[in-house]
Amino acid sequence: MNVYKADLHTHTLLSPCGDLDMTPGSIIHLALQQGVDIIGITDHNSTLHCKLAEKQAHNRDIFVLCGAEVTTKEEAHCLAFFPDHDTLDAFQHFLDEKLPDVPNSPDFFGDQVQIDEEMNIVYEELRLLTSALACSIEEVSAKVHELRGIFIPAHIDKSRSSVLSQLGFIPPDLQYEAIELSAHGKREDILQNHPYLAQKSMIRSSDAHQPDLVGTTCCYFHIPTRNFEEIRKALLREEGRYVTMDCEL
Repeated sequence: MNVYKADLHTHTLLSPCGDLDMTPGSIIHLALQQGVDIIGITDHNSTLHCKLAEKQAHNRDIFVLCGAEVTTKEEAHCLAFFPDHDTLDAFQHFLDEKLPDVPNSPDFFGDQVQIDEEMNIVYEELRLLTSALACSIEEVSAKVHELRGIFIPAHIDKSRSSVLSQLGFIPPDLQYEAIELSAHGKREDILQNHPYLAQKSMIRSSDAHQPDLVGTTCCYFHIPTRNFEEIRKALLREEGRYVTMDCEL
């Protein structure tokens, strides 16, 4: 079994709060500098930079996990990842349908632009990507799993924009593969108040919005090789695969 360092939560310049230096290419470059083996591309309510990140990672020793950070109706942030371009495109269509028509204010929130390999702007999202979708956390999870994806409530230890801050608990019937802690979140603190999470895998990610944070907070996948299904198995602790928040475990 190999050990792969992973940062599953990063934002490109497409996210309104993402630094303009956070191009897909720069994220791949910075992740490699940090020794990251698996990088997740998770812009707010959009998957549009995932394929470019994959191109930038081609023939380089890093695996790109394609997805988005979704804001549910409850204002809870969740990570969603998909196994291929067809399911990724289908989820993008879902996001386009569910994102409310709230205009972005670039001067206040930041620009929301998609670029190509030559750094040309090819699209600008005019709706505010950090808005809450018009669907519940259960509905988002159901859609993700309909598309054979992975669903992870994000930074659940945070006092805002997390499922615990918004609901006070994780719904018992919610389907999810793991839970994410922020850089300073502690497993023991979560389990003290939420012991029902003891059997769930926990990951830790950078939630990087600027270059200096990429790859600074990571988790470690114990899997034979890097691909979507092996990552899923590790999150579900199947067939001897698992994920830890510390390298030595």
